[in-house]
Amino acid sequence: MGLASKRRDRWAPLIVDPENDFCPGGSLAVTDGDKVMEPLNIIIMKAVREGRPVIVSRDWHRPDLDQPHFQKWPPHCIQNTFGAEFHRNLFLPANAIIISKGMGDADAYSAFDGVTADGTPLDTVLKSLGVDTLKIGGLATDYCVSATVLNAIKLGYETHFLLYASRGVAKETTDAALDKMWKSGAVFSYAPYNFELVG
Repeated sequence: MGLASKRRDRWAPLIVDPENDFCPGGSLAVTDGDKVMEPLNIIIMKAVREGRPVIVSRDWHRPDLDQPHFQKWPPHCIQNTFGAEFHRNLFLPANAIIISKGMGDADAYSAFDGVTADGTPLDTVLKSLGVDTLKIGGLATDYCVSATVLNAIKLGYETHFLLYASRGVAKETTDAALDKMWKSGAVFSYAPYNFELVG
């Protein structure tokens, strides 16, 4: 078995911030943010069928509104509120690994800034699972998704960006993020081709 095949056998989906506040009607809504749920479900279901881990990150901000992050952005994804819940159209298995971020004062855009409920960093979780290839999509392309993709590349993961399962906040910042991810070595997936749909 070649290196490419071995790496393919050790992939996992990493779903970034598919929360209500980033979808239409939310406090920091991304246009058509809810439209990413169906394509994300394709890769999640493939991972579940194959017994792979499913990782999902979430913004999980404290309720105090005077924190520095909320000087830049409207309050969003407040812990234990509807806005911080995962969108109802997203399929997540019961054993999905949830990575929470944004609990402190510092900005935390990348999922790699987050931790599990017991405080384990995402990179540590992935290494313990033997994952070396990530397929990343979610919200929003120009902020948390691109930050996660760039961190994954820097940490040595083979990194696939699910263009068809992501949406951005604004065209200018999204175009800049796409350019940076491409130049940094991300593999772009433009549609759920055979890699996601078949074994």
